[in-house]
Amino acid sequence: MPASLPGSRRFFESTRGRVVERLRRGACTVEALADELELTDNAVRGHLATLERDGMVRAAGVRRDGGVGKPATIYELAPEAEAAMSRAYVPMVRALLGALAHRSSPRQLRAVFRDAGRRLAHGGPPAAGGLRARVEVAAAALTELGGLLSVEPSDAGYRIVACGCPLSEAVVQQPEVCTAVETMLAELTGAAVHQQCEHGARPQCRFEVSASRPAGR
Repeated sequence: MPASLPGSRRFFESTRGRVVERLRRGACTVEALADELELTDNAVRGHLATLERDGMVRAAGVRRDGGVGKPATIYELAPEAEAAMSRAYVPMVRALLGALAHRSSPRQLRAVFRDAGRRLAHGGPPAAGGLRARVEVAAAALTELGGLLSVEPSDAGYRIVACGCPLSEAVVQQPEVCTAVETMLAELTGAAVHQQCEHGARPQCRFEVSASRPAGR
């Protein structure tokens, strides 16, 4: 695990964080960054190379100053970087979940999460192939959301098990959030999926995928 994460106080106190903070205010060349941050050009290039590898910054073009030398590369913050550094998502999700729970009946809340699950699946057709292949595709989709998953055979068909939960912050507040993931997996596999997740201080995903097709398909 890195010593500091993008968006954390420790990150912005680091030299690499200072580079990112400067680029948040506008694109800049290596030379300009070095002057402003009182670093050598090579030190700035090293930090930029790491940040570019991590998807935090990108080359945005070149600047020619009228001389005969090599044009200077201009660097800017990558579009995905702002989202990676944001600390607003968890408080906003908690607030939205609280508002939903306050304004909705349990039945309405489950309907909302089922709709969210269908949207997570992008509304596309189930994966092709046998059940195992479809479960693997669905598990890969959940992995993209941050899960650490394994697929195991079970009496009913297959079991998707995660070490932890990619939506743990939301699930701790509203366990019904698992209904969204259950629906997403059902949409992607075209099979019956039943969540048996472990709720508590550290939720863990667990979904049983049956070889039988869900009603209505």
